[in-house]
Parts: sequence; structure tokens; C-alpha cells
Amino acid sequence: MSQVVEERIQQLKDRLQALSPTTLEVIDESHHHIGHEGAKDGASHFRLRIASEQFSGKNTLACHRLIYAEVGDLIPFPVHALAIEILS
Repeated sequence: MSQVVEERIQQLKDRLQALSPTTLEVIDESHHHIGHEGAKDGASHFRLRIASEQFSGKNTLACHRLIYAEVGDLIPFPVHALAIEILS
């Protein structure tokens, strides 16, 4: 994994600490998107697996809104795509 990707993963993890995650995993999936529009400019594709008590009683959309409130300014660069898995 490149230094740039590691820094982006750490940036996402740092930002998401605001949600007090009980599980937090950021997986680089950029290699699956080689040739896609966002990848051409060097942006990364990540899968986020996250659990947080702040998600309790909220639907998926509400959980995604909480996440994007913390990291939305990183999209479309340096993060082109973020696949989100809410864990219980």
C-alpha cells in the first residue's frame, strides 16, 4: 500500500473518531476501479465498515449522513468513492 493511501486511510479514521466507533475498518478498493473516471486523477476508492452507538435507532440514511458530515469534504478528492457498511 502506498504512503498516500495510508495517509488517506488515517485521515478517514481520524475524522470518524467523532462518531466514537466501536468498530472501524477502512479498506482500500482502488485497485478494483483502475480506469474509472475518479481513479484517473489519483483519487481513492474505499470501503468503510463501521459500528457506533450513535447509529442506534437510526436508519441507514441517517447513519450515512452522520458519516458524511465528518468526511464529506474529502469527496470527490482525495476520496472518489466510499462504500459504507453499517455494522451492528
